[in-house]
Amino acid sequence: MEGPLSGITVVDLTTNISGPSLTMILADLGAEIIKIERPDNGDDSRAMGPFWEGEGVYFLHINRNKQSMVVDLKQESGRQIVYDLVGQAEVFVENFRFNKCEQLGLGYDKLKAINPSLVYCSLSAYGQEGELRERPGYDAIAQADAGLMGINGSEGSEVSRIPVSILDQGSAMWGAIGIISALFHRERTGEGQLVTTSLYETGVFWMGYHMLSWLVTGKEPEKMGANHTAFAPYGAFQAGDGLLMIGISNNSLFKRLCSVLGKLEWVEDPRYKTNPARVQNMKELAVKIENILQEKTADDWVDLLARGGVPSSKIKRVSEVANDEQSEAVGMWSNLLHPEITDFKLPRLPFSLSESPVSIRKVPPKLGENTMDILERAGYSEEQMRSLLDTGAIQGNLKVKK
Repeated sequence: MEGPLSGITVVDLTTNISGPSLTMILADLGAEIIKIERPDNGDDSRAMGPFWEGEGVYFLHINRNKQSMVVDLKQESGRQIVYDLVGQAEVFVENFRFNKCEQLGLGYDKLKAINPSLVYCSLSAYGQEGELRERPGYDAIAQADAGLMGINGSEGSEVSRIPVSILDQGSAMWGAIGIISALFHRERTGEGQLVTTSLYETGVFWMGYHMLSWLVTGKEPEKMGANHTAFAPYGAFQAGDGLLMIGISNNSLFKRLCSVLGKLEWVEDPRYKTNPARVQNMKELAVKIENILQEKTADDWVDLLARGGVPSSKIKRVSEVANDEQSEAVGMWSNLLHPEITDFKLPRLPFSLSESPVSIRKVPPKLGENTMDILERAGYSEEQMRSLLDTGAIQGNLKVKK
């Protein structure tokens, strides 16, 4: 069975994390991704370690199911290659700094003139408007600017970023949703359009109820660590041999927790009877809960709480999650045959489709691995490809026909 985007061709001019994460989503959904990389070094993420048999893990993670070609966009002949590919494609994606594509002659208006039905996606740090639009920005910078870093961590702790590329990959998700929506519109009307998103917009959106709470109360949100501003008990608790997370969001769950802990009298205690009361007295309540939890191991409590219908988990390390039975049960890992890496596997996208499955079909490409194949399919002759190689407009291995 083919993926839902089978037959869709995407010209991909992205690098680093955000843009390649977006095109990875489209690739896993079945689209053909033509990844255009700069000469010699290619995508910046190729050099981001640690390295697995010489391949950067950042690149490996988000560039499966793609074809790589090397094109020098500073040369007119290199830009002409992009024009030719765009003329045959449905989607174009870039994540350069503001106005860079326009300066290269690859802006929306230029490519729209070549292909009026093109869906053009621009993923940036700060969006297409405002004073900050020309600033460079990475995930951590946008976390700081959007307020996420300011609320991350525990009370009195140093400032810390959320230690995953949450805005890079988050904006990739919104970009993919925007592209798919634009393709649906294109299917109905024949019209292409411009899709824009940014790390900053994603960050502000994900501030969510913290932003609305400030609008209502005028109070800056406090750092809560593993706790929650709106629910209690909700956070990390010390058991006999380690930490576990417990989440109580309503009175029914609190009663179940009290039953497991042998403290049903707390249910009618005025300090804990309602969620607002528990939030007001969360520190006192947490001490009482931890005094009981330290009587057993974290594993024992997770088992007891699960049987009692209380949401909880051990706070796991990466090594535990990688080997977790649940990860295996839901099929999070895809095993792939890699020419150089033994036992190569990648995590799949976190959703499934019953009739048009999401799949990882191809390992991440070597730099320029598919340059000649792509040009040949685009109608370039062997003579033209030799000329482009000679001028350095492209890089790759020309297969000599016998």
